[in-house]
Amino acid sequence: MNINVNDFLISRKKKIEEALPLFISDLSTPQSIKESMLYSLKAGGKRLRPALVLALLHTYKKPEDIGIATACAIEMIHTYSLVHDDLPCMDDDDLRRGKPTNHKVFGEAIAVLAGDGLLTQSFSLIVDDPAVKAENKLRLVSELVKAAGAEGMVGGQVADMEGEAKSLSLEELQYIHENKTAKLLGFSILAGAILAEAPEEDIEKLREFSYHIGIAFQIRDDILDIEGSQDKLGKPVGSDTLNEKTTYPSILSMQGAKEKLQDHIKQAKELLQHLSTKTELLEQFCDLIAKRDH
Repeated sequence: MNINVNDFLISRKKKIEEALPLFISDLSTPQSIKESMLYSLKAGGKRLRPALVLALLHTYKKPEDIGIATACAIEMIHTYSLVHDDLPCMDDDDLRRGKPTNHKVFGEAIAVLAGDGLLTQSFSLIVDDPAVKAENKLRLVSELVKAAGAEGMVGGQVADMEGEAKSLSLEELQYIHENKTAKLLGFSILAGAILAEAPEEDIEKLREFSYHIGIAFQIRDDILDIEGSQDKLGKPVGSDTLNEKTTYPSILSMQGAKEKLQDHIKQAKELLQHLSTKTELLEQFCDLIAKRDH
């Protein structure tokens, strides 16, 4: 029986949000840092990345429970990146997901350390997971380091900061978003495939697939920063313009950005046709990313 992507997201989001605090609440650490970590983890969000891990397990008809810890680890890394991104030395944002940003509540020093704690704890979730084979843990950690570290999200963030108030080429913008956004989103897909022990040919196709939906996700982000609603986004719109950032609409025009978005979605869907299993749920995820309003 096929499942609707919105129903899937609602039910899996509930699972993830029930599990996330359990990985923090029993830590032997000062209460202040624990509260700061939990504050940002519980602040809401789409939970798209962890849901994609479970979507791959669902696609390959494997038990989704074996992906819960890894899914939560990815959400911790995503959350840490947002906590740091909001800091005065970075984007200096006051709102995140409709709530005061972490440093506004706990102060800058605790916010920095909360991000550090979430990042390092994420690796513990994967390494200590009894449901995952040792060789798969090693592969997951290796892929995660590349996706989230200096050759991935961190490098993309640096290029993004250095690109402010500059007129970037499309190639330079592509580098930023491939690393800052697409690689961690892509890791969610690869992680689910690795946990599901999908065929290697499928994993390589999914690596290409993840690139296209990652870039599509960022293009949609750029569009929403202009056309979106602050109430739905949970943060102010127009911040890219305020920070003098080059975006897909600023280079390609709004119409050009929308066409580029659809092109990446089309290529992503074409890659799904080459997998060894039925991919209706993943195709629905493509449409969700293309049309999301927050």
